[in-house]
Parts: sequence; structure tokens; C-alpha cells
Amino acid sequence: MKIGVVGVGAVGSTAAYAMALNGVGNEIVLVDYNPQLAVAQAEDILHATPFARPMSIISGDYSDLKNATVVVIAAGVSQQPGETRIELLARNAGVFASVIPEVLKYAPNAILIISTNPVDIMTQIATEISGLPRSRVIGSGTILDTARFRTLLGKHLGITPNSVHADVLGEHGDSEVLIWSGAKAGNTPLFTFAEQINKPITQEVRNRIDHGVRYAAYSIIEGKGATNYGIGAGLSRIVKAILTNEHAVISLSIVNEEIVGVKDTALSVPRVLGADGIEATLFPSMDDLERSQLQESAVALEIAAKEVLSISMK
Repeated sequence: MKIGVVGVGAVGSTAAYAMALNGVGNEIVLVDYNPQLAVAQAEDILHATPFARPMSIISGDYSDLKNATVVVIAAGVSQQPGETRIELLARNAGVFASVIPEVLKYAPNAILIISTNPVDIMTQIATEISGLPRSRVIGSGTILDTARFRTLLGKHLGITPNSVHADVLGEHGDSEVLIWSGAKAGNTPLFTFAEQINKPITQEVRNRIDHGVRYAAYSIIEGKGATNYGIGAGLSRIVKAILTNEHAVISLSIVNEEIVGVKDTALSVPRVLGADGIEATLFPSMDDLERSQLQESAVALEIAAKEVLSISMK
């Protein structure tokens, strides 16, 4: 199956590399406004395939996306000095306005995976521009935040993150909500498990893990300029679930009809993901504080999205 990646900077190229190593699909097409960069990234990733699984990795233009099953959109512009967040969002909306129609011209049946930040608002913009069903325009959302949460919990408990079941919901950003109340290790409630192995989750531990999840991107960007490995692997995971019709449960962002009283706003909650995109939306158990925090996150996203859409859709 053919996968397209539009925008092959740090995130897009790492996603393509992760898919190649994980054997996701059998053809990946890289498209970028800088064709020379796309050529170089395709060649470099292709040289890794002898160590993984044979796969076609090519650079091309939008016409080469013909009949792609999934297209990952990682295109966007950087914030300029003195530019506000809303102004940046409006410029990225302009990028999407030129990119998405070209993608759908050649791959009208593709599922779009959005990774451009701020991903929730860009997912909403992509849904507006594309006219596709909401279930087929999917933001990477809190898949990475959830992975960070599970990793830090696993590290504290001394168990593999794969045995930790915990989610981060809402915005992929500062207002995200870590769901502690419903978290489990194996099939045991998290706090019970922690007490049984004499590694209790104190308030200090909660604060440390919350900070490590919520502000991870800031420290990584400060150290190396971008986050790419975690989200690249996350995008590979999303595409795999679609291509294999896995019906996997993953925390992802789409425009919701209604979540915690907020309508028509993109944010993350657990979703069932398969070949047709999002098949179902789940609403996990949470305590009153977490529900209130999720509503605050949703309202903040609703306000920002309306402001950007009022500017960019004129």
C-alpha cells in the first residue's frame, strides 16, 4: 500500500524512516516544497531498507501520491520574530489551503494524518479545507503525550511501558490532561499496583511525572532544536493501524461533534482506528477534577480555532 508524506523536515522524514524500519506499507512517496530535500531524504531512507524490509522509497510531486491510502501532512512554517501564535496559525492555514487540495486531487480516498503543530487546530483547519468526513482527517493529537506518560510511569514502577495503560487527553499542548484516576498497570489500578510493589505514587511523583510529560517538548527543543523521534514513531503506529485494519485504541485528535459540552472542536480522546479511519470515540472514566480540566482544555481550543478560522477562511 502507498503512503504519502508531505513535508519532509525533521518530523516528516523521521516518520517515513520509522515506517520503513517497521515495514509499514510497501511504498512511501516523499513530497516537499524543496524537491532537493525530498530527493535526499528518500535516498537516505532507502539505504536503510536492507537492514529492515524491502520497500520503495521515492521522492515526487503531488501526482505521485495517486491512489495513496494514507497521506501524512507534516508541512508548515516556523514562527517569525514578533509574530503572534494566531498569526502563525493563519500562515499555516494558508499552507494547508495550498497543500490539501493538491493531495486530494490525486488521492481523493486517502486518510489524512495531520502532525503540523498546533496539531489540534491544524486538524480542524484540515477538516474544513478538505471537506472529508471527520473520521478521515486525524491529528496525531496526544499519542506522543500518552507515550511519554506511560514511559515515565513505567520507569517509576520499574515495568515496561507496554504494561501501563494510561492516557493523556485534550490538547496536545500546555492544557493537556493526564488521566491518573483511570490508569492501570496490567489489569490493576495504578495506585494499588504502586503500593503493592512499594513504589507509591506520592504527590511529588505525580508532580514530577506531570512536568515531564507536559513540558517534555520544551526541554527537547532547547537541547536539539526539534522533537522528531517520538512523534515519528507515533505516526508510524497510526499508519500501521490503518493499513492493517487493526481496530487499535489510540488517543487521537479529530473534530468532535461534542466532548464535555464543547462542540465542533478537535481534541484527543481514545479512538478506535481501522482501515476507514476513526471507527468509534471512547470517553474513559475520570474524576471530577480531570473532567473539569478536560473541559477547560476543550474551551481553550474552541476559542483559538474560531479565531484562526475567522481569519484564514475569509
